[in-house]
Amino acid sequence: MSSALDEVVPDPGLFGPESVTWRVHADPLIWLGGVRALLLQAVHPLAMAGVAGHSQFRSDPWGRLFRTAQYVGAVSYGTTTEAHRAAARVRGVHRGVVGIDPVSHRPYRASDPELLTWVHVTEVDSFLSTARRGGMAISDEEADRYVAEQARAGALLGVPDELVPHSVAEIAGYYQAIRPELSVGSTAREVLRFVLHPPMPAKIAYLTPARPAWYSLGGLAFASLPRWTRRMYGLPGLPTTDLAATAAARSLGVALSRLPKRYREGPALVAAKERLGLT
Repeated sequence: MSSALDEVVPDPGLFGPESVTWRVHADPLIWLGGVRALLLQAVHPLAMAGVAGHSQFRSDPWGRLFRTAQYVGAVSYGTTTEAHRAAARVRGVHRGVVGIDPVSHRPYRASDPELLTWVHVTEVDSFLSTARRGGMAISDEEADRYVAEQARAGALLGVPDELVPHSVAEIAGYYQAIRPELSVGSTAREVLRFVLHPPMPAKIAYLTPARPAWYSLGGLAFASLPRWTRRMYGLPGLPTTDLAATAAARSLGVALSRLPKRYREGPALVAAKERLGLT
């Protein structure tokens, strides 16, 4: 006869259903946060040197965004083993990303803890701020808890605990400290052009509303950037832009929240709910 000790307890993964991470990363607007993060990451010259020299961003930009989304889903909702395996694959890719920035002639490597911290912070900040703009009720305490939870995800990729922010205030302090190192170069402008006018198959671009819809969404991702980032790109950093971005994100969030669950919930979240018996 089997005992209760013999029963297999489902693995909730790194965070579990009671975490703020589950809520924030289940937001249908998370993809908008991902595009915002890409635009924000682009103003770090060494981070962009690695993207320009080693990634498939130019030849397969949509595939790169999709793989990033898959990784976030695996770490957020997968089992502990699945999260560690996904991170191990990324670390393996990072080991081969080394070189010299052709502009500043400074060496870079993707596994550099400071570059890893930059990418981590921009993603965490973008996911959180987009969810809040879209209408998700997140208290200041929950926002800090989300940032602290995400430190675990950063650790999987090699972000040292002493470098990673653990609160919203620490994120603001991090941005303030790193801004002198940031600039908008040719690769950053290439990323901006992709976001505002991405390549699409002709049938989709001309026979569907995808192109005008993306113009609105890409513009929203840009408008939701911090004011100082928009100014670095040479475009308006006015407070009114913040208000307009929040209003647009709120309207979009309300519209998406009315869709059936099968359209709002990603496959990683659905699988996690099934694993934990939450369906």
